[in-house]
Amino acid sequence: MPNPVAPRPPELLSPWHSEARAALQAEARAFARDVVMPVADECDPQKAEMPRSLIDAMAAKGWFGITIPTEHGGLGLGVFEYCLVSEELARAWLSVGSILARGQGLGTQTLDDGRRAALLRNSAQGRWIGGIALSEPTAGSDLAGVQTRAVRDGDAWVLTGTKRWAGFALAADFIEVLARTREPEPGEPRSAGLEPFLVVKEPGTFPPGMTGQVIDKIGYHGFLTWQLELDGVRVPESDRLTGLYGDVGADADSGGFAAVQRGLNIARVHTAARAVGVARAAVEDCQAYLQEREQFGHPIGAFQALRFALADMAAEVAQARAFWQQVAHLLDQGEPAESESAMVKLLATEMAVRVTNQAMQLHGGNGYTTERRVERYWRDARLTTIFEGTSEIQRRIISDRMLPRA
Repeated sequence: MPNPVAPRPPELLSPWHSEARAALQAEARAFARDVVMPVADECDPQKAEMPRSLIDAMAAKGWFGITIPTEHGGLGLGVFEYCLVSEELARAWLSVGSILARGQGLGTQTLDDGRRAALLRNSAQGRWIGGIALSEPTAGSDLAGVQTRAVRDGDAWVLTGTKRWAGFALAADFIEVLARTREPEPGEPRSAGLEPFLVVKEPGTFPPGMTGQVIDKIGYHGFLTWQLELDGVRVPESDRLTGLYGDVGADADSGGFAAVQRGLNIARVHTAARAVGVARAAVEDCQAYLQEREQFGHPIGAFQALRFALADMAAEVAQARAFWQQVAHLLDQGEPAESESAMVKLLATEMAVRVTNQAMQLHGGNGYTTERRVERYWRDARLTTIFEGTSEIQRRIISDRMLPRA
């Protein structure tokens, strides 16, 4: 790729700045530049999976255990640090900023405390990386509409149904599957009876009763995304989980579906941080390109219209970064921050689409080629408004907490 590395403008110090966080950010930034970017430049055009060596390099830094307590081998840090590293990695390749979420205690919420402790240590070391199978062809934003069945058979559960958008499913050590154990009783919420199950497997294979078909995406390369068919997949009772998304603070008594909510809020802030990383990449590449490209005898960065466009882009990125940091801080303080998580996910991802689209325009015809990274940012940013809850779902969450529903 011919893009020079643009110099970064100084970052404003936030109220949550610390020397430890600055050091972590610098480490992640150098890793993204020197290790992730070359891999992304090679693999993304081929729609290839990220090599295991890259995952192992992240594991060696402890980043799969950022939010796992130190007594379980993790770094013992918070949502803030998790998102801080993810933003830096997503600046190089969105999928690498995303793969961190497949650690962080995911797939460890078993009912057995001893087993849970062992799985947490493996997760922190990057040796327990999973996939998540929540959505279905007819249940995406409406997770309460999940129809995959889990039927009790002695000391096991038998899972049958179809799951869609299960990223990293084949390469994973396990897949968390949301399934319905019973129909809701009259007066119960539609989510009643939904439970998460842990399907343990060997990486590179599917377990007995499960088959998969790759979904061909236009972006978000680096790992494959699958539609899964479950036909009699057996799961021991010991692999029924208390929550999703690896939230080590999940309340085992709150019910499987209810325990998902905090994890969803963390996932939304994580998505906002990743979107900021992608948009920041577009700003930095434009900063370099406007000085490199000449027309009418001058670098195009001399033209006021283009300078002002870049300024607007940079301001939007800085605004979204400040917002995700604020909401991450709230979550680390134990606040539910449900509305705030939806707001930052909405604003940051919509911003990423605007900024990467403008970056394509500033690159002119060169932006509409695979010779420049900006088209990758554009493709990846578009997804951020869809996964982890669409922009429309975020607006519904926000408005439902502001106004009564009919």
